[in-house]
Amino acid sequence: MKRRDFLKIAGLTIAGSIIEPAIDLISGSVFGELPKAKKIKPKWVMAIDLKACSKKADCKDCIEACHTVHNIPDFKNPKDEVKWIWTAPFEKVFEELQHPFIKGDRKNSPVLVLCNQCEDPPCVKVCPTKATWKRRDGIVMMDYHRCIGCRYCMAACPYGARSFNWRDPRPFIKAINQDFPTRTQGIVEKCNFCEERLTKSLVPACVQACKEKALFFGNMKSDDSPVVRILKERQSVRRKSYLGTEPNIYYML
Repeated sequence: MKRRDFLKIAGLTIAGSIIEPAIDLISGSVFGELPKAKKIKPKWVMAIDLKACSKKADCKDCIEACHTVHNIPDFKNPKDEVKWIWTAPFEKVFEELQHPFIKGDRKNSPVLVLCNQCEDPPCVKVCPTKATWKRRDGIVMMDYHRCIGCRYCMAACPYGARSFNWRDPRPFIKAINQDFPTRTQGIVEKCNFCEERLTKSLVPACVQACKEKALFFGNMKSDDSPVVRILKERQSVRRKSYLGTEPNIYYML
């Protein structure tokens, strides 16, 4: 083995030993006790109860909480809109579920949508600078410093979950949260499952803000996780599952 190759392998080994413990910090949290006999890596998923979500008309508690925490600008202009979580018509969210027997109240209710944190994310495959990547716990991340604004990820995402900053967003943020970075013009952004809160064993901002208890979040690998319990009890669907992206957002009809 050449000396250069040996140094490369040694460097990767050391880096891995440093990164691994950092990831393990969020393995045990408020989302369910992990088996003590065997350490299990977390796999974060979310379930949305559409019936509970539609109880309160025009409710935007979860949207406002997310956008406040993550410094989402309000341009008051649909063309420049930046959003991490929002609502869309049922027929556009679930095109494959359209049939005459869907109840009218369900079909006419808006559906909460966000990044699906896909198991096989198309956005990651097309990013030329690796500005978007998938963590071991399933969260698809964004590195704002590496993003060059090519928008390949936006074109690849089948859920329309990414936004582009056509203008400088900072002047349009009502009150900047100093604990989360602001972005710049020419940058793509999206929901990050509140990964900055997960490191503190806190649920995502949208889940905490939901008064109707329509959002469930937790570790899919833990039987004690609330999201696992509710998914075992209720029938659920995922958006465009036929594409093979394996979304980690489940909807209970």
